[in-house]
Amino acid sequence: MKSIREVYKIGRGPSSSHTMGPERAAILFRDGHPDAEAFRVKLYGSLCKTGKGHGTDRVLYETLSPTPTEVIFCREAPEDVTHPNTMDFIALKDGEVQDTMRALSIGGGDLRIEGRPESESEDIYPENSFAEIIEFCNFRGLDLAEYVELTEGPEIRDYLRTVWAQMKQTIQDGLETEGMLPGPLRVERKAKKLFDFRLEHDHPQVRECRLISAYAFATSEQNADCGTVVTAPTCGSCGVVPATFRYVQEQRILTDEQMISGLEVAGLIGNLIKHNASVSGAECGCQAEIGAACSMAAAGLDYLYGLSTNQIQYAAEIALEHHLGLTCDPILGLVQVPCIERNAVAANRAMNACNLSFFLSDTQRISFDIAVRTMYETGISMNKRFLETSEGGLAKMYGRRNKM
Repeated sequence: MKSIREVYKIGRGPSSSHTMGPERAAILFRDGHPDAEAFRVKLYGSLCKTGKGHGTDRVLYETLSPTPTEVIFCREAPEDVTHPNTMDFIALKDGEVQDTMRALSIGGGDLRIEGRPESESEDIYPENSFAEIIEFCNFRGLDLAEYVELTEGPEIRDYLRTVWAQMKQTIQDGLETEGMLPGPLRVERKAKKLFDFRLEHDHPQVRECRLISAYAFATSEQNADCGTVVTAPTCGSCGVVPATFRYVQEQRILTDEQMISGLEVAGLIGNLIKHNASVSGAECGCQAEIGAACSMAAAGLDYLYGLSTNQIQYAAEIALEHHLGLTCDPILGLVQVPCIERNAVAANRAMNACNLSFFLSDTQRISFDIAVRTMYETGISMNKRFLETSEGGLAKMYGRRNKM
């Protein structure tokens, strides 16, 4: 497995696969062709069907500017296109094709370039499953955060300090911003309203739900407005981990250094899902984005609460298992409905998974590794209409309603 730095990336929303990935690909192609007189980019699959709503064309024009650029949304993909987030870059000079590059945006802002080594970063984790990690930790007497630091080196904490600082800043920015999100849906920002809402008798359970939801809304609304966020593991699911972590830090008065250890554990879970399955909504549905984020948050919360490695594994499994089959059906291709609200629901589910793991870890029958494999098999078997195409589910029903 690669570094958990691949799970936590700081960048602009609204989509890690539809904006961050294409931006990185465009920079790579642009820098390799400084003499090109024009560029042409062809978008296939999910990039074609929801690229407008996600701003894929906008980020490509901005990145390849000032060179004249044509972005083509190709409804029909060539037979050799095997991934739903595929782009063909073409460099032109004197009216002739100078060079081409096919890039696959595989989720979380990561790329795969056909004909080149699969990744810019190398594998650093010898263990590739939770079962292997537990065996190693038991042998060395390590907890999961110590395992991450042993493998990644102490400098990983420096990186995660920057990540945690950005997560907190994104929440704060979202809580201080009101108004409408861009786009035809005219979605109202709700984070500040949730945060400021007061009841005469504010029961602890209600307050917990309200605050966690406010923090998740704040982050996801910033993402939807092209603000700076941290993938955890994607832009579309970026609100779950920050929301739960900020709430627990405030309630338990934890230091930032303690939170960084929690991020190490959460990142390890996201890394396992990314390595053994997928975090791409276009490949496996929203179970791969929100389900993975909920699993990360639940595991990190267990660690922050001082629970055992087995309990952490159970919390991660509960969270992922109960998102199996979740579709990715953004209305009008925008990362707004149901995405923003879904982050808040998943953040509260992570708290529930954490609590259940405390009581019931000795009754577990399904391992985290099994849940990960099941999620991937479910995703690749899912009807393509529910894989970030806006052709099924809520997106289809909303479109049908507007035609009546």
